[in-house]
Amino acid sequence: MPSCRRPQNSSQSEYDEAYQDFLHGNLAKCREKTARAYVQFLSTSPEWACKFRTLEAKAFLEQGLFPDVLKLLEPSPVQCSQPESSVSILTLVGIAKLRLHELPDAEHSFDEAQKLCDSSEVSSCGDLIQARGLLASERSLPSAEGFYERSLSFARAHQDKYLEATSLLNLGFESLAQGRLDEAIDRSQAAYDRAHSAGAKVLELVAEGNLGWTYYRLGDSENALDLSLKAEKAAAELNDFFDQENELTNLGYIYMDRRQFDRAASAFQDALSLAERIKAKQDIYNALRVLARLALHTSHVDEAVGYAERALQIARESKVHVDELYPRLVQGQIAARRNDRAEAEKTFREVERDPACPVFLKWEAEHSLARLFEDAKRIENADAEYRRALATFEGARESVRRQSSQLSFLTNGWQIYDDYVHFLVERGRADEALRWADYSRARTLAEGLGALPKKTVGGPPALHPQELARSGMSTILFYWLGERQSYVWAISPQSTRLIALPPGPEIDAVAKRYRDTLSGPQAVSLLTDGDGQWLYRTLIATAQPLLQSSRVLIIADSNLHNLNFDTLIVSEPKPHYWIEDAAIANASSLRVLAAEHQADSQRRNLLLIGNGIAPNARYPELPQAAAQMQSVAAHFPAAQERVLARERATPQAYLDAHPDQFAYIHFVAHGTASRLSPLDSAIILSKSTAEDDSFKLYARDIVQRPLHAELVTISACYGTGTRAYSGEGLVGLSWAFLRAGAHNVIAALWEASDAPAERLMTRFYDELNQGASPGTALRTAKLSLLRDSKFGNPFYWAPFQLYTQGRPGSVPSAERAASRGARSSQIGSN
Repeated sequence: MPSCRRPQNSSQSEYDEAYQDFLHGNLAKCREKTARAYVQFLSTSPEWACKFRTLEAKAFLEQGLFPDVLKLLEPSPVQCSQPESSVSILTLVGIAKLRLHELPDAEHSFDEAQKLCDSSEVSSCGDLIQARGLLASERSLPSAEGFYERSLSFARAHQDKYLEATSLLNLGFESLAQGRLDEAIDRSQAAYDRAHSAGAKVLELVAEGNLGWTYYRLGDSENALDLSLKAEKAAAELNDFFDQENELTNLGYIYMDRRQFDRAASAFQDALSLAERIKAKQDIYNALRVLARLALHTSHVDEAVGYAERALQIARESKVHVDELYPRLVQGQIAARRNDRAEAEKTFREVERDPACPVFLKWEAEHSLARLFEDAKRIENADAEYRRALATFEGARESVRRQSSQLSFLTNGWQIYDDYVHFLVERGRADEALRWADYSRARTLAEGLGALPKKTVGGPPALHPQELARSGMSTILFYWLGERQSYVWAISPQSTRLIALPPGPEIDAVAKRYRDTLSGPQAVSLLTDGDGQWLYRTLIATAQPLLQSSRVLIIADSNLHNLNFDTLIVSEPKPHYWIEDAAIANASSLRVLAAEHQADSQRRNLLLIGNGIAPNARYPELPQAAAQMQSVAAHFPAAQERVLARERATPQAYLDAHPDQFAYIHFVAHGTASRLSPLDSAIILSKSTAEDDSFKLYARDIVQRPLHAELVTISACYGTGTRAYSGEGLVGLSWAFLRAGAHNVIAALWEASDAPAERLMTRFYDELNQGASPGTALRTAKLSLLRDSKFGNPFYWAPFQLYTQGRPGSVPSAERAASRGARSSQIGSN
């Protein structure tokens, strides 16, 4: 008759099945299976019962249900007599108590586990090493990182992928806490990769969330929002309450910075409710301290007082001194709001001078002091504190090495710059305000080009803006869109005039709305558009008396980077586009304009690349690409051009062609813009290899090849990029070529239509051959389309913009005749 005995391998297979549920985030199923198995094995195999009980406790711990962990494991099950199980139980109990802020009890539990590991090293000792790191981290002790390094080594020696992923996660957290943000990204990404390979869903979402928070610290709220939303959704689906409330807090920060206060309040309150539900003291504190900040932002001062006091009480009870500084800063801001200036100053000084103060909190305390002194009319003190806050911020920025991180980091300090510029203007120091405003612009670009020293004594070096206007034979319009007040400095060869404008959010909203209007070929004329007229009156007309030259350089700000000023509508004497009055180009900063560039307009050689073979259905071949290639090539001497077309038009071919040797570089291709990662923007060419993305010439690769080109033309979609960084402007393909050293770049703000682009480029090079500067040539080409009944809508002629890093060059007249003559047979040659 059949046996009713359980097979000998049943316990292992059942455990493996439950562990897979744990690993994949099916925590409720894991708990159900382990609870049932614990009862089944309790009388027949106590050690297996113990293993199931500890796995069940791990599932509770992963969900953040810390009291439930203690209910399962305290007192320790008597049948758990093996060191492996005993160490695991003591470690789990210690972590649960740590999360409940019972730190002395947590340490005692870890000490008991350590005694067992000292006499018999078992696999669970690796978890203990990491747990001791968690305790050190909670106490803000530098030894935390050493523990995590040890647990990582232990995990790799024992081939424990789960422990390896968690160790990398915690190392990333420590890097973040110490302000080593580039390293935090690398470690968190490594943790995500290891978790993904192990199928550990909870660790994946935690790594995503940690990456999101690191991007937030880098000022990159778009990547932060994307990653935090994904992590919060995953945590909710897995009933991982601990990580869900953490991500809700992170989301609240992002919404608060975006002034979406209702969404921020909802996220913070949900986070607080979850933290209170699982009794996670540290996370209750985190939610309270940020709710205090939000209440202050929304002028609910009494609520701010209550939240700050509760957060401070938790910090003091836990005896983690650094945690006291956050609510203390809010208390100082509350005192300032209530005009208790003595108490506010005392509190800000206390935070600012505390040796444990994190750098981002330090510059906020200094900024708060500056605002306090400004309100109190203590002008010299305010000036000194603004400079101190900016010096602290800039010192933190210098620690960021990765170029993509540098692009976004200025966002963290933008409010200090904005307040200081406003402070200087209000005191009649407009020239000094311009100097500081320009110092905040195009920092990554300028530093890469050697146009700006990283450290200066006494603030940014002096500017000579009128000399720049004189050398470029142009008027420069430098815009600053501030939160309370915006400005434009109109700079002519003879004078500089500061003009006040409406607040930045008002201008931004109109600019965005008008930009959206331009994005399609509307059947009706735009000349009656109210937004286009308002923008001209607001941004240009007030400076009109200084526009002595028809050549204008725009140094834009915020959403103005996405706006083609050519299209602004002049009402008098009859409605027309501003391009009919002026040749308009774009620059990134006065400092970059003043720098020495190595472009050589005396050379006449061309690198022409495009009309590639479609890599896939998403990027079909451009019908007019061959015609544009022929037209461009016809404008250059045969012996001085290199043409890469069809299968030769590959990213690797561009990189191998020594692009630094060419004065003119022209692309005829599709382009893509990556909003979340602008240096992943790419020109679409033919495939170099069988690899999936070998047809993409990435912006990140472009910047690695130094250029001395007089002009790079990107006849492709979205060549400028779609995302403007605070202070840096639009970052994409055009930025990459400028960063590589190109003197002038022409690129498209939106998807350029194939046929009008071919006509525009033909006329553009005709004008260059007549000796026109790139700016004048582009204007003439645009006007030729504007006056064409078929392509008169700005959608067709306005996407292309000129970006320059110095005064315009021109084509030497001696070589114009030699460049005549169509030679279509050269297309595709090497």
